[in-house]
Amino acid sequence: MKTEIFLIRKLVNTHYLLVLLLLFVGLVFTKPAHAQAWTLQQCIDTAQVHNKNLQISRNNMEMSSQKQLEARAYLIPKVSLNGDYKYFVDLPYQFMPQSAFGGPEGEYKEIQMGVPHNINANLQVAIPIYNPQVYGVIQSTKTAMELSKLQHKKTEEQVYFEVSNLYYNAQIIIHQKAFIDSNLINTAKLLKTVQLLNEQLMAKETDVQKVALQLEQLTTQQQLAVNNLDQVMNALKFSMGIPFDQLIDIVSDIQYHVKPLYPSSLFVDLQLAGTQNKLLTTELKMLKNSRLPSVSLYGSYGQNGYGYDQNPDEFLKFYPTSFAGIQISYPLFNGTVTKRKINQKKIEIQNSELQIALVSDQNTMLVMNAKSRRIISQKNIENTAGQLELAANLYQQLMLQQKEGMATLTDVLMADNELRQVQQMYLSMVVDYLKADLELKKLTGNISITK
Repeated sequence: MKTEIFLIRKLVNTHYLLVLLLLFVGLVFTKPAHAQAWTLQQCIDTAQVHNKNLQISRNNMEMSSQKQLEARAYLIPKVSLNGDYKYFVDLPYQFMPQSAFGGPEGEYKEIQMGVPHNINANLQVAIPIYNPQVYGVIQSTKTAMELSKLQHKKTEEQVYFEVSNLYYNAQIIIHQKAFIDSNLINTAKLLKTVQLLNEQLMAKETDVQKVALQLEQLTTQQQLAVNNLDQVMNALKFSMGIPFDQLIDIVSDIQYHVKPLYPSSLFVDLQLAGTQNKLLTTELKMLKNSRLPSVSLYGSYGQNGYGYDQNPDEFLKFYPTSFAGIQISYPLFNGTVTKRKINQKKIEIQNSELQIALVSDQNTMLVMNAKSRRIISQKNIENTAGQLELAANLYQQLMLQQKEGMATLTDVLMADNELRQVQQMYLSMVVDYLKADLELKKLTGNISITK
């Protein structure tokens, strides 16, 4: 009986120390020598560099920048060099009035003119003076660049959100596994004690089976926790963009403190919807401006060469040719195609305005829900902390009663199980609070991947 009392007291002290460490200090685990402990900010910083979605997003921004430069390049004068050579096997015919050669009026005679060798080379310059389509494209690409930056910001926030969630999930699994490991050790010791008491006919066989069953359940829970931790860590590595075979560990301490209220700023999804509406408005203006005339200045300078390779007069002579002009293009009628496109674009803008209102209303609802979840989680943490203290005191009292023969082993096991459940519930409530706070930061536009 003294052996049983000694081991039971040992179990009480172990649980009580575990509760104190959880509430006031946090659990610290020995890390493998080959694994590096990563803080949440280090994981986020690594994801900012290596996450493939962010790399794609940065490439898209660069592509939008190049498209904007391309649109501006249409305002730069264009220069082209042209050349061609023709050899006429049959010279072209022209009809000449016979009166030019002293013949009758009103009669014509065909005649072959020119030489078989023709060479043309010229340098042409075109300078756009006014083109409403080009200016519309420039404005459109500028808005598209803003849209690309906002999409990159949204991707950053999503990566921040994913990495933080996975980090919190890994932390809670590590703590759950620590509780299971501790309880496994205590239950194994308890099983040996009960087996010894059973051999001395001081405990029933059913008591041994109850403790053995609890030990098997804890072993199964430990295996599940290890498997879950591996899956979460793999997902975390994927979000960070690092190899799956890279050995890393995370800081196990869950930093909990009450967060202040966040100032509301423009939600990135709302900014995206507004910018998309701005882009549609620009496209509508482009369609309307397509009815306006375009004006350009152009000019050409070149040489025309003529050659003859038969006797008695072989020659190859070049003569300059040059001109300058202004060109005006004015669309008169294109079968109402532009009108139909304008009507379609107006409907798209109406849908875009409805989408802005929808996103705004949805964000308001989600912010209210996130605030409510955070308040509830905070209250649950406070309540669970009190339950944790009560469960530890109850377990200690039952152990003392067991010593005096006033409580059964079943009562002790039930109290031990209740204590473990409250321990895990406390951790879950802390992580729920952190996730609700993270969601609120995102919805109020206060989340950022940078420090």
